[in-house]
Amino acid sequence: MRVMISLRPMRADEYSAYLDYFIPDYAAEIAANYHLSPVESRLQALREIDEDLPQGVETSGQVLLCIIDSISVDDSLVGYFWYRPDIPARSIHISDFHIFAAHQGKGYGKEALAALELGLSKTGFTQIKLRVAEDNKRAKHVYDVSGFRVTGVNMSKAIG
Repeated sequence: MRVMISLRPMRADEYSAYLDYFIPDYAAEIAANYHLSPVESRLQALREIDEDLPQGVETSGQVLLCIIDSISVDDSLVGYFWYRPDIPARSIHISDFHIFAAHQGKGYGKEALAALELGLSKTGFTQIKLRVAEDNKRAKHVYDVSGFRVTGVNMSKAIG
């Protein structure tokens, strides 16, 4: 299967669909990695999204992109990027990267990262940073084959 990806800014009318995916997905990650209840995890995910994206797609210092299958007849939406640029460091930090389940395992992830890298390099960025959950084997594989390397390990311990 041939894949051709394009990236475009997320529109305001697409933001609620993004949250419909992101909140449950992120809450599940919080629950799995920090051993919080489903209710606590969802509340934390909601709190963090409100803090990080208070104006949604218009939030200054944050970039939300739609990943588009450019070969499809209708330019199908296949996933999302959310990143924060650090202009002085000429780097970005990916906060979220998601390919919809129906499109996983078909090369969309690798192509989306390549498209992001190409676009960023044309505007002077020199580094992409991210954090990936330890149990997310699929994502780790995509990052590995795309040339990312481990630069540290996040750790956590519940106290009290």
